[in-house]
Amino acid sequence: MPENPSRRSAVARLRDRAMRILAMRDHSEKEFRRKLTAPVMSKNGPEELDITPEEVEEVVAWCLEHNFLDDMRFVRQFIASRARKGYGPARIRQELNQKGISRADSESALRECDIDWVESARAQAQRKYGEPLPTEYAAKVKVQRFLLYRGFMQEDIQEIWRNFAD
Repeated sequence: MPENPSRRSAVARLRDRAMRILAMRDHSEKEFRRKLTAPVMSKNGPEELDITPEEVEEVVAWCLEHNFLDDMRFVRQFIASRARKGYGPARIRQELNQKGISRADSESALRECDIDWVESARAQAQRKYGEPLPTEYAAKVKVQRFLLYRGFMQEDIQEIWRNFAD
């Protein structure tokens, strides 16, 4: 049975859109599916795409098959990027969860990465509060609260002052 030419062109257009999305940066599969099926903005506002779920599945499978879409590669790059921006493991784990990455995959990638979270927390604290870090209780609590908000673990934060006392 011959395939409908308009359907084939819909898949081709969807593949083009997929390549434009993935050319910007890596995405998780969940995030990619959401962007791929999102309405297109035009002069008249958002326009729904004329695509079927089967066409979306075909394009996602094609992207996975050609390694254009890889959740573990995305996780490694995301962790490195967010760590460079000064975020800790708890915050990164939460953001990965929001992007559809399983807790097991997040934990595995966080264990494998070679980031010194204590040193990263110290660098963030020094950048915000200067050198030397405060040692009086009220100021110390303020620094700790800032680092907790950035996603660092309590034990990593406490280690800053343990090493600092040496």
